[in-house]
Amino acid sequence: METLTLQEIQRKVRNDQYDYTLHAEIERKADGLTFHQIETAILEGEILEKYPDDGRGESCLMVGFGDNIPIHVVCGRRGTRIVLITVYVPKAPHFVDPWTRSGKNGR
Repeated sequence: METLTLQEIQRKVRNDQYDYTLHAEIERKADGLTFHQIETAILEGEILEKYPDDGRGESCLMVGFGDNIPIHVVCGRRGTRIVLITVYVPKAPHFVDPWTRSGKNGR
């Protein structure tokens, strides 16, 4: 299977060919994010980190903004669909800014 690309993720989100995991839904609600904010972050965002050898299959960390809120989305592929594994607002102590990890363990 081809490598997961930004273009594929964005195309599948535009065409409503994606799913949220239960974990992503819990994290979305915990951070008070809307579906629209997350879609906007994906459609206008970029891939920050790639995880080609993740045990559950290839995935990547995206960063983007929805309503000026920085949002991280971990995306993978499930069959022909994109799966949003988790979504969250990156913040201290784990992130210095939306693009830079602080070196602390965890997300």
